[in-house]
Amino acid sequence: MLRLCLYTAPWRHNCCPMTASVSSRLAYIDWMRGLACVLMFQTHCYDSWLGGDARKSTFFMWSQLGGTLPAPLFLFLAGISFALVTDKLRQKGVPAGQIARTTIRRGAEIFGLGILFRLQEYVIAWGWAPWSDLFRVDILNTIGLSMMLMGVVCWIVLRLNRGSHARVALGMTAAAVGMSTSLLSPLMWTSWRPRWLPWPLESYIDGVHNLGVPQSWLFPIFPWAAFAFIGLGLGFFLLSDGARKLGATTFVLAGVGGIGLIYLARWLDALPQQLYATSDFWHTSPNFFLIRVGMLLMIMAAAYLWCRWGAGQWGFSPLIQLGQTSLLVYWVHIEFVYGRLSILPKRAVDIRTASFGLLAIFLLMVLLSVWRTRLKGRGAEALAWFYRPAKAS
Repeated sequence: MLRLCLYTAPWRHNCCPMTASVSSRLAYIDWMRGLACVLMFQTHCYDSWLGGDARKSTFFMWSQLGGTLPAPLFLFLAGISFALVTDKLRQKGVPAGQIARTTIRRGAEIFGLGILFRLQEYVIAWGWAPWSDLFRVDILNTIGLSMMLMGVVCWIVLRLNRGSHARVALGMTAAAVGMSTSLLSPLMWTSWRPRWLPWPLESYIDGVHNLGVPQSWLFPIFPWAAFAFIGLGLGFFLLSDGARKLGATTFVLAGVGGIGLIYLARWLDALPQQLYATSDFWHTSPNFFLIRVGMLLMIMAAAYLWCRWGAGQWGFSPLIQLGQTSLLVYWVHIEFVYGRLSILPKRAVDIRTASFGLLAIFLLMVLLSVWRTRLKGRGAEALAWFYRPAKAS
């Protein structure tokens, strides 16, 4: 959903072609964010615009199934980026407390943007949006909270491990927190629900909103923060000396490991004995979580190879471009798909018309992204020109 840029860092990379080794290694992150944007566009467009029999079609089913990937991708990549930032600060000798303040503050900013977004949506939809929409737990809120939680966990680990094994400790702890979050999710949605909390606070735990039961369309900490912590753990692993020595082989092994996770999860799900009395496979099941993590690892491996040796480095890449401004295109496209400015009538068109609308949204967002990239950093120049004193004639 966003690029985790706490400051201008040396691993920030340009669009392809990639001339530096760092850019070659890290362009895949923006490419994956761009892929998440495209998957998000198609899910939202078809959900908003398709009507009648089109909503009962197999096409619509697969479209919405593809919509299960953008949120995990955004959170997973936020975790990887968080690891890059934390490790860089640690190598510079920044104290653990200062690293925590820097990263937690950035998470709080993203959380604040999530609240601002909800306020904007409520104002735009004034008159028909319920007031409870102000407290909806959306993906931006969860990304911000996950970043703050990752900051706390990294601070604790760095306080206890200051030597050469700190990176290993960080990675293993992050992975353990991620898996624990997933394993606790079925319980947090059922028997362990914190019903004693006011619903706006409980909703951040289990997505209950004000409807009495957890809602699958929201993004509570359980299980969604687990993807961020898995990304955090993987990020520290990718920064290890062993992973760097292996180079591209590391990503190939990650992809193979992803396939293994998918088969492991399917095997576990087929066992006659189950760990939980009640579990929602598509929303809280740790087995489905493992399947999606496996898919994320496969996507990461493919994206890395594509950006290093494939067409991902042939001139302009729309996906990398979208990935560099993913927060902006997320914020804007919602209004042209779900809002009052929707470019097509809602729940009223066929697949062909909706597909043309999706193409229009994609092109508009790419143009917006290019405009934002070119405008970045030119605000001071524009102000200087505007206030330039007129010459005497």
